[in-house]
Amino acid sequence: MPAEIDRSEGDINLGDRRAAWQAQHLDAATRELLDEDARWFLHQSMSTPCLNALQGAQGAWLLDTAGRRILDFHGNSLHQVGYGHPTVLAAMRETLETLPFSPRRYTNRPAVDLARRLCQAAPMTGARLLFAPGGTAAIGMALKLARLATGRFKTLSMWDAFHGASLDAISIGGEAVFRRGIGPLMPGSEHVPPCDPGACVFGCGGQCALRCVDYIDYCLRKEGDVAAVVVETVRCTDVQAPPLDYYRRLRQICDRHGVLLILDEIPIALGRTGHLFAIERYGIEPDMIVIGKGLGGASMPLAALIAREGLNLGQHISLGHYTHEKNPLACAAGLAVLDVIEQEGLIERSRRLGNAAVQRLLALTADLPVVKEVRGVGLLIGIELHDADLAETVLYRCLSDGLSFKVGQGTVLVLAPPLNVDEADLWWALEVIAQALRQGTGG
Repeated sequence: MPAEIDRSEGDINLGDRRAAWQAQHLDAATRELLDEDARWFLHQSMSTPCLNALQGAQGAWLLDTAGRRILDFHGNSLHQVGYGHPTVLAAMRETLETLPFSPRRYTNRPAVDLARRLCQAAPMTGARLLFAPGGTAAIGMALKLARLATGRFKTLSMWDAFHGASLDAISIGGEAVFRRGIGPLMPGSEHVPPCDPGACVFGCGGQCALRCVDYIDYCLRKEGDVAAVVVETVRCTDVQAPPLDYYRRLRQICDRHGVLLILDEIPIALGRTGHLFAIERYGIEPDMIVIGKGLGGASMPLAALIAREGLNLGQHISLGHYTHEKNPLACAAGLAVLDVIEQEGLIERSRRLGNAAVQRLLALTADLPVVKEVRGVGLLIGIELHDADLAETVLYRCLSDGLSFKVGQGTVLVLAPPLNVDEADLWWALEVIAQALRQGTGG
């Protein structure tokens, strides 16, 4: 069995249950492909060796190489509009045939149009942005811009947070599987406990009293020279949405200390939480927002750093300067994503289906003491269990039944279906999970 510190990170690729599942469900051709994959790729936690192999992805469903269909409530948090949406594919095909690439010294219409639409929609005054080929890179640009704007280099971020896998991103991140054994990380990367009412280190006892925010105030006062507070607006790995007053007070604290507020919404923007940007539900303006994942339409790597007008300070240096900074193919996909979200009413649908799903899960698990809490924000839903061993058991039972999701922080079943998931598929998935919970507890 993997060490507890590894299990706490969720989707590991070690352990007896994974090997047992593979022995039962993989055919010879899949095993051969997995063996070759393991031969040529460097091995790393939560990746290689892989669990299974795919040959197709459409809508909310995956198709593995043995022909099994898998309803995907994981999707690496990038399939807000599902896989292979016809609007996204059409936009990409048209662009691929006319402008497959745009060298950096040139601009192009898809990049400009996407930038305009995102900046006009962003919850800040006079926004501007930079694109990047991934969320990790966009986080790095945000850190550089914060240093440039404040003349300071320190950051304050949260334990258990994930901001990417590069050295700067793991420095401000808080997950051991990315940080452990790497050596000296980026100096000035200070950490505080996240908002977690159910396991609050300040003794809130399940009802957040904002003591964690008061501690941020204390740390900023003691440090005196912090450039930015970096926080996941809603923590995706275990579905933790702070109370409404959390960000209002945090905004006031950052202003008082002259500190920038950077929000990481890479996995949750674009309707996942029932808003285009998750911070909209809190009614405050951040200094920067980083988005990504779903922006590329479940096909292209694309992220963006969106900053308020007053932070347009970097003309004399290169904040990003990435080869695919204004990739027209990726930007065409991003424009199509915004069109689909608007035309199909996916933001309202996320709120409606998310609320209904939480209520149905509460009813399905009401008599199961193994369930600690069911919580959700939009179509991001967490089922927290008391037992990490049971969470892993339930995951593999559901995979056997054709349902995939993530286990976060060791004990939370994290459900993130496409926002356009068929309602019948959603209700089926919840029944599968409830049945797996009962089987796992002998019920």
